[in-house]
Amino acid sequence: MFHWKIRISHALHCSLSFFFFINPRPIRKRRRPHTSPPSLYLFRPQPSIYQPKAKMGCDRWVMLVIPIIYALSNVSGELKRFEQPSKGDGSLSFLVIGDWGRRGAFNQSQVAFQMGKMGEKLDIDFVVSTGDNFYDNGLRSVHDPAFEESFTNIYTANSLHKQLYSVLGNHDYRGDAEAQLSPLLTKIDTRWLCLRSFIVNAELAEIIFVDTTPFVKSYFQDPEDHIYDWRGINPCKHYIANLLKCALRESNAKWKIVVGHHAIKSVGHHGDTKEPATHLLPILKANNVDFYMNGHDHCLEHISDTESPIQFLTSGAGSKAWRGDVKQLNREGLKFFYDGQGFMSVQLTQSNAEIAFYDVDGKILHRWNAFKQFGDHSSI
Repeated sequence: MFHWKIRISHALHCSLSFFFFINPRPIRKRRRPHTSPPSLYLFRPQPSIYQPKAKMGCDRWVMLVIPIIYALSNVSGELKRFEQPSKGDGSLSFLVIGDWGRRGAFNQSQVAFQMGKMGEKLDIDFVVSTGDNFYDNGLRSVHDPAFEESFTNIYTANSLHKQLYSVLGNHDYRGDAEAQLSPLLTKIDTRWLCLRSFIVNAELAEIIFVDTTPFVKSYFQDPEDHIYDWRGINPCKHYIANLLKCALRESNAKWKIVVGHHAIKSVGHHGDTKEPATHLLPILKANNVDFYMNGHDHCLEHISDTESPIQFLTSGAGSKAWRGDVKQLNREGLKFFYDGQGFMSVQLTQSNAEIAFYDVDGKILHRWNAFKQFGDHSSI
């Protein structure tokens, strides 16, 4: 047996290596099962780690040490970065919506109408989507009429004709996930910008969008009757955490915000999502992140972390909500919970952040302020 040893570091110097055995004979492509990470489909895992009972002739295999490059990055391993100017006075305002795309049903149109009114009042700079953009099973292709029927034809107010930055949710992966990432959709509606993970540099704030769906083991191990589009995906949470850590460490922004689909802390239907809570939360704490914003639970909520200044903000009430589906209302740190439809607004200045939640009638349900004092940490 002989070995090839290759070690590659991407541009952020955050490498992660895994061991594989590769057959040096001509590789025959085979059909990929939906439960296996697609990027492994030309690779056979080492028996001692993945297949302890399997037998393999060592003379036929070559061992490599390679980093798995997650699809959220480009070839250099860096997250794509987009520049978003703030207002002339240096302030920034935006709306946050999640779990919305139902062709206007389940009060989606009413929520969109109120977003338009509030967007005009706050003179918003952009809109953030926390994922689950198209129900029930994402888009079928870039030509799926659901894109215009659930997005373009719903969010029609002049104030909402601003850039929309979006991540994917688990429902988006049940269709053609790559369709939502396609620049062809931007030609249909120039507001649309959706990538797996990326950074928005908004001068006053840095917003890091993280694709959390591949974190969740159950989507791979027990997909039930769902078929997920895992093209280009590795469920490599450690790599994502490393990449996020590097991106945050390099940030000098006044406000640090991370957006993902899955909740780290929630009292809604799904509750805490174990994998992001285990692998991302320590990174957020170590890098003084101010806000983690998510969807997934179809509600509005605000939970303050009991061990750090991080605020967990759920905005997943863009259409269908789950009335009465709640757990642990006496949870420590819970500031606000609402099990109806609505959205969230964020207003930032150098010294102040104001978060507000609105219902389907535009009524303010909860308002909260954080202040930046001498350091980078926020205080209530």
